[in-house]
Amino acid sequence: MIVKDNRLPLYYQLMDIILDKIERGELAENDQLPSERELCETYKVSRTTVRQTMQELEKEGYIYKIHGKGTFVSPKVYNQSLVKFYSFTEEMKKAGKQPSTKVFSFEKVRGDGKITKIMNLADDEEVFKITRLRLADEDPMIYETSYVPVRRFQNLSSERLEQTPMYEIFRQEYNVSITKATESFKAVSARNEEAEFLHIMEGSPCLMLKRITYEQSEVIEYTVSIARGDKFTYTVELK
Repeated sequence: MIVKDNRLPLYYQLMDIILDKIERGELAENDQLPSERELCETYKVSRTTVRQTMQELEKEGYIYKIHGKGTFVSPKVYNQSLVKFYSFTEEMKKAGKQPSTKVFSFEKVRGDGKITKIMNLADDEEVFKITRLRLADEDPMIYETSYVPVRRFQNLSSERLEQTPMYEIFRQEYNVSITKATESFKAVSARNEEAEFLHIMEGSPCLMLKRITYEQSEVIEYTVSIARGDKFTYTVELK
């Protein structure tokens, strides 16, 4: 309910009402919001107030507009901390989503100069190159290309990676003890192939993450991930 003599601005009160509906699930992801006219009539406010409310909600990422169709609730954005080791599978489960993986490419290749250097491999040492799509409730989230040394992970297969998270396979079947990981990230635009897999427009904003995972001093994984910019935020805690 909007109170006209409240010290809070009218647009702010209307924002609170809409955000409360989203929080309680009354308005779900991709649901269409009422029109400006309907909001004006329902809450007895001016069109200027409604427009300011919509501008603020859109700026903060809670809603999105489609020209000629209306205004809709944005899909949930997942906030991932980069100050601790994390698993996509576990994070999606915590968020109440059903994670899954589709393996598009699984091949044994000889590391090129760049991969050999990053992973501290012997010249021409073989690695498994794995291209995967990570999904939550069947919604594409991350496009990944991973490299793992063949000598450490003999008999690894694409079938196993679609059934079981990679790190769980590492621990259970290869007795891996991950000691640390380094990760860097930057903003990028989705290229054609990435956009096609992620179901977004080419050139859409994404985050590129590069992770190097260690078992003691040995590199056991190097992964380049392209995460949808409309699905993730990443947080670094400064102390």
